[in-house]
Amino acid sequence: MQETRIVLRNVGKYNPASVGEFRALGGYSGLQKALSLDPAAIIEEMKASGLRGRGGAAFPTGTKWSFVYGTEADQKYIVCNADEGEPATNKDRVIMAGDPHSLIEGMAIAGYAVGASEGYIYLRFEYPYIMPVLENAINDARSAGFLGEHIFGSDFSFDIKVVSGGGAYVCGEETALLESIEGKRGEPRYKPPYPGVSGLYGKPTVINNVETLVNVPAIVNNGASWYRSFGVENCSGTKVFTLSGNLINRGVYEFPKGINLRDLIFEVGGGCANGRKLLGVQTGGGSGSIINGDMLDISMDVESCEAAGATFGAGDIMVFDDSNDLLEIVENLMEFFTHESCGKCTPCREGNYRLLQIIRKIRKGNGTMADLDTLQELSETMMDCSLCGLGQASPTPIVSTLKNFRNVYVEAIERGRK
Repeated sequence: MQETRIVLRNVGKYNPASVGEFRALGGYSGLQKALSLDPAAIIEEMKASGLRGRGGAAFPTGTKWSFVYGTEADQKYIVCNADEGEPATNKDRVIMAGDPHSLIEGMAIAGYAVGASEGYIYLRFEYPYIMPVLENAINDARSAGFLGEHIFGSDFSFDIKVVSGGGAYVCGEETALLESIEGKRGEPRYKPPYPGVSGLYGKPTVINNVETLVNVPAIVNNGASWYRSFGVENCSGTKVFTLSGNLINRGVYEFPKGINLRDLIFEVGGGCANGRKLLGVQTGGGSGSIINGDMLDISMDVESCEAAGATFGAGDIMVFDDSNDLLEIVENLMEFFTHESCGKCTPCREGNYRLLQIIRKIRKGNGTMADLDTLQELSETMMDCSLCGLGQASPTPIVSTLKNFRNVYVEAIERGRK
């Protein structure tokens, strides 16, 4: 299938160390155009485009920017969430390593639109090799006049710093990320207030994902109607998907939202290798739903995935063939979430550990049918009561497999009785 590249439009087309080559591709023309527009008009264009967050929450970008634009403050910030700690997600590192200048341009446009003068890129700790790529691009953009004082001879000034992440999954949660930038322990804040009103250092802050921000220059240059020509009605544009697991063609691909999941797996991914049969698919990363082979005809957009019992998330698709032990996969995921819980709230701190204990009990052949009810009830409690997305989403693999693969749990319990 032919990709539709908006976010990945420049990846592989220029040397990331050359701002001149980026300019030759039309780079920073979106920023130059934006500086000729009223900031409020840019925000309205983002709203009209239908651009939604690409980090998993899918919140409307223009609406998020409008909160910060409408809040009076002596200082405002743009923060790029480049933590990308969700298991099976590998798209943002590809974008940053191959096209750092589009990220810089998107952040600068956002800064102009909301009245921010400083930006931060919060880079995942496990991506040290991308740090010099970003820092060199920022220095080159500054030297060329695309960052710093009086950009393009205007009254607008904006600069960016790169901050290394804390090495914790929870720091991908936006308020834990802010705490980490401020030098504090990476734990989520109680909300409200929300970052748009009181974010970094207590100032109004826009927090957007890498992929979200790289869409911005293309929208400014081509218009909201152009952007809406891709995707589906409520989910416009494209999505960068990470295909991983037991697939022939693993990798990062970009297609319009609404592409069929079955086509992604079999036409793009090539299906399972070595003639193995498909066991299941996890969509939305490690905290996403695990669905079976009868559920693959899904339009890959937020609402369609939700209606089908799948997770859209950040566009991660991990395929498992029939050589895998499903309960081992679930146990592995729960080990990860138990380790990564920051421990601030009881439902997540205690709940993940208890879920892990029960899964291990079932795998060892000591489970009972009552354990399945406990798994369901505890998962629902965590989803309702946890402070942040970690505890709210970590039970999803359990809830989805109890629904879609209940026979696997029952068979494991029955084997233990013999």
